[in-house]
Amino acid sequence: MRSNEGFGNRGPRNFGPREEHDAVCSDCQQACKVPFKPAEGKPVYCRECYPKHKKF
Repeated sequence: MRSNEGFGNRGPRNFGPREEHDAVCSDCQQACKVPFKPAEGKPVYCRECYPKHKKF
């Protein structure tokens, strides 16, 4: 009998608390938090503005 610990039995993953960084949205200029460290010279968008700039 096979174990249930394979690729087909994926439970919810717990990566722990996500580290968030303070940023200012490049579009609306509002303070926001992002799940990555913003790079100097690259635009950062808040949750509301991000969909307007998302490239498919």
